[in-house]
Amino acid sequence: MAVALRSGLLAPATLLRFRDARFRRRRDRRVRTAEAALAFVNSVGLCSTFHRFPEGLPCLWEAVAGRRDPKWPRRSHHDSGIGLTWDLKDTLPARRRVYYGKLLKGRPVLVALDLFPAFYALVRGRQRARDYRVEYEAGRLSLAARRIMDGLVRERPQYTRQIRANCFMLEPSKTRKFERAMAELQQGLWVVKTEERYEPTFSYRWDLLEAWLPRQVAEGRRLGRHLAVERVVVRYARAAVFTTVPLISRLFGVPRPEVSSAVRRLVSAGTLRADCVVPGWPGRWLIHAEALRAERG
Repeated sequence: MAVALRSGLLAPATLLRFRDARFRRRRDRRVRTAEAALAFVNSVGLCSTFHRFPEGLPCLWEAVAGRRDPKWPRRSHHDSGIGLTWDLKDTLPARRRVYYGKLLKGRPVLVALDLFPAFYALVRGRQRARDYRVEYEAGRLSLAARRIMDGLVRERPQYTRQIRANCFMLEPSKTRKFERAMAELQQGLWVVKTEERYEPTFSYRWDLLEAWLPRQVAEGRRLGRHLAVERVVVRYARAAVFTTVPLISRLFGVPRPEVSSAVRRLVSAGTLRADCVVPGWPGRWLIHAEALRAERG
């Protein structure tokens, strides 16, 4: 049975206002320091750095700017908001306060450490770093990615140039091949970027994810998949305020039946409200119960 949210209760503008508050897209709540950025990531669970996901994901740049959809400036190197966002996405992972990597659709995101085990459970299950050869033999890992893992298992951490040299991919003609392999390993949660070095030359330092976040990886290996999906869904829905099963499935790459199952459990628990009709919006929506309680209060 559909739940009608009439204009006097939760209109589209009201839902967007709630999301703006959660995403810190307001001048009075914008992020200005590393501690505020960490609090933001821990609150929303995960966020992009600069990219605006159409499914509705918090964005660090928007939180720094304190407004929705800021325009990219003509002179980005001189823009204080761009500079602060860039610094924060470097310093928080370097201090091991958050996870940073190309986890969603090949785009980099920051993930709260308490939520990260759920992502590991979804991507790697019970696997450990040494299982990369099993993935390669099964045809799920490229040869270039396997060679990179061979080198990091032998010696870690390594800077980008050292990895490329060990894999015989120093030539400029092999740059794209190397970058694709590194993106593959990031998305598969095999490796993690631990530092961005600017002197004497710019370079990234890489390590095995299992070595860099051992406690979170161990927790993820113990976590059942159905519980992992539920943790991701509830944390995302609380930040986004409103969403749908197809949007969640597309954003996180989780099959719709698994998302639907998690949503049913959360609806039964009273955490989410399902089948909500929002005036002027097509279809039916999931809305986090906190937004409904806040509006009624």
